[in-house]
Amino acid sequence: MRAVTWQGRENVSVETVPDPTIQVPTDAVIEVTSTAICGSDLHLYRLLGMYLEPGDVLGHEAMGVVREVGPEVGNLQVGDRVVVPFGIACGRCFMCTAGLQSQCETTQVTEQGKGAALFGFTSMYGSVPGGQAQYLRVPHADYGPVVVPSDDEPDERYLYLSDVLPTAWQGVEYAAVPDGGTLVVLGLGPIGQMAARVGLFRGAGQVIGVDLVPERREMAARHGVTVLDGANPAEVLERVLDLTQGRGPDSVVDAVGMEAHGSPVASVAQSMAGLLPDALGRAMTENAGSDRTAVLDLAFSLVRRGGTVSISGVYGGAATPLNLMQMFDKQVSVRMGQANVRRWTDELRDIVARTDDPLGVLDLRTHRVGLSEAPQYYRTFQKKEDGCIKVVLDPTR
Repeated sequence: MRAVTWQGRENVSVETVPDPTIQVPTDAVIEVTSTAICGSDLHLYRLLGMYLEPGDVLGHEAMGVVREVGPEVGNLQVGDRVVVPFGIACGRCFMCTAGLQSQCETTQVTEQGKGAALFGFTSMYGSVPGGQAQYLRVPHADYGPVVVPSDDEPDERYLYLSDVLPTAWQGVEYAAVPDGGTLVVLGLGPIGQMAARVGLFRGAGQVIGVDLVPERREMAARHGVTVLDGANPAEVLERVLDLTQGRGPDSVVDAVGMEAHGSPVASVAQSMAGLLPDALGRAMTENAGSDRTAVLDLAFSLVRRGGTVSISGVYGGAATPLNLMQMFDKQVSVRMGQANVRRWTDELRDIVARTDDPLGVLDLRTHRVGLSEAPQYYRTFQKKEDGCIKVVLDPTR
């Protein structure tokens, strides 16, 4: 089969690799009909190569049609149309039954001290081949895949159940926005777009979205979000205070993460880590404050006293500095974490199936291209060119 493979820093290619097969009785194999490029794929593309091997198959947002099931997969049939959550969970352990599927005790990558295994996401998370491919082996298919209607609706109505929507939904849930309150979303990439829409859907009185890119602000504005240019953090702070009676928002979602603009020293540290030999790069990433924290710093400056900051953007540095004095003085609550996808998918599936499309899932993808064009569109997405906000790859092309 053809698959998108990591070959080196800022170097991915579409190669022929072996077709996946059933390996244990709870596996399934799906034929992928749509698979997306995620912002966290860009972290692998540029920064986290020390955890990858040339030839690793990328991608963790996929859906398709079941082509084969193991003998212990009683919930799926060949021909089912399914979305595959990006995290791999068993559904039976203590963590899964507590709604913390991202910490699944069956698939935890204990040798790395990490949570549940992820598709297409480095040795830190199990080195499981990803979904930017024609076919995908799905472990724990007796629990993970989400069956969606087999009708004429485009894949994009359901595809984002794999990652974007549950991540955004959990981010807003963790943000604890009061009814009629104000939510600020920092970063209007795919997660931020959906977090802003989810905030309005769930009853926020005002959602303010902040981003540097005009096309992203324009998309958010179409869905009722008040948008601000993030180029000048001091101006953002002043404008948000104006919009919140001088108090600041009740809740802030950081939907950017480790590669925020406006952190030049950390940017150099990240680049250095990415260029070092793997062992040294891993040591620097795991033991140095190499994240760019401009957005996170802004989140804590913006949020009102007693408010909540919810972190959905991925951070990778183990010694990232935070202004604990400010956080303590303002009595800020902080929640964060990998999305517990299957905790939210049943509710979200019903919402996205509505004909009125209340979350605007059909207005997120800006580019749908063939799998063979993946290398070009990794670059386009990274550079935010051509109005690129969300890329969906079609493995049939």
